[in-house]
Amino acid sequence: MIFGRWRQALTLATRDYFHEWQISVCFVLALAAVLGPMMVLFGLKFGIVGSMIDELRQDPAKREIRPVGSGHYDRAWIETLARRRDVAFVVPRVRAIAATMDVGSNHAGRILQLEVIPSANGDPLLPAGTPPPSGMRQVVLSASAARKLQVSAGDGLDGSLERRYLGRRERVHLPLTVVGVVPARYFSRDALFASVQLTEALEDFRDGHQVPALGWRGSRAGQRHYTGFRLYARSIYDVAGLEAAFEKSGVKVHTQAADIELVRRMDRTLSAIYWAIALIGLTGFSLSLGASLWANVDRKRRELAVLRLVGFRTGEIVWFPLAQSVYTAVLGWALAVVIYRAAAWGINLMLAPQLDAAQQVCRLLPFHYGVALALTLTASVTAALLAGLRAARVEPSEGLREL
Repeated sequence: MIFGRWRQALTLATRDYFHEWQISVCFVLALAAVLGPMMVLFGLKFGIVGSMIDELRQDPAKREIRPVGSGHYDRAWIETLARRRDVAFVVPRVRAIAATMDVGSNHAGRILQLEVIPSANGDPLLPAGTPPPSGMRQVVLSASAARKLQVSAGDGLDGSLERRYLGRRERVHLPLTVVGVVPARYFSRDALFASVQLTEALEDFRDGHQVPALGWRGSRAGQRHYTGFRLYARSIYDVAGLEAAFEKSGVKVHTQAADIELVRRMDRTLSAIYWAIALIGLTGFSLSLGASLWANVDRKRRELAVLRLVGFRTGEIVWFPLAQSVYTAVLGWALAVVIYRAAAWGINLMLAPQLDAAQQVCRLLPFHYGVALALTLTASVTAALLAGLRAARVEPSEGLREL
């Protein structure tokens, strides 16, 4: 019985809402006029700043932390770094003067002197699906080096290096296999990515030490120390914390923390501006809708009193303004989405020549549409509570006086 009256109240409220469609359309247009521009504004904010943050996240260089100058690090110190939760990748580096190799191929008539960069599993610069170089003979080339040597994955290379040992010049050759190529957008210089073991072997050879694994003779090497490291933070949000930790420990490093903070500050500023505008707009709409529903209840006091007279309770009468506010919220939100989609299409089309193929200046995620609907429903229902309280005070006797 109770549910039947609730259903009847909802049915009557629905019929009344669509019967007076002119007033209902005005409510919907008023909401869309407020919500549509706010969605466009947030779409621009999310599209512009979101694209900048996406670029920061996708560019491994923004997460790189490079030591300034030469240091003195042992393997245990590097392994301690690797265990930090905010470190995604770290490998030791040998002296820069020792980390070079002359490389040639059968496809090119030139010899390149390439920088040899230590790499390992999880290297952010390696393309997805590219195996990291392992052992003493696998390497990954930068795109520019691969182009100059006219090689690709699977091709062979001839690596060589020279030293002065016991008063004589010695040159050794090392056959290499290319297992991958680093995209130019990640690394633009001529370089060769190799295992840490190979970079250590190059340093040992140039220092006159023996490398038994490759048959290179020399003296026995002592305890190894490294002059630097390659380190990438787990995310752009970890860079500042790692920089502070290094500075505290006395290790000077270079990072992109300033650029990252600039974008994050811009995001916070624009978010504050947007939410201030949104709060003002939704508050104004809520007050306007509440006043309109209040006036609508006053206009229909006789009808509501008759409903009370025939058995409708206070809670069921309150459903009238609440249900109609929900209809206004949903329809106004739907119209605002149409306005936003049309505006976003026009903005993105107009700026398409200045953007990348998949980039959009104005965009929203499905989640954002849901948040907009939830906020709209909350504002509308809150506004309807005022009218609901007014409707609850209608007495059945007022219906008798009107009969």
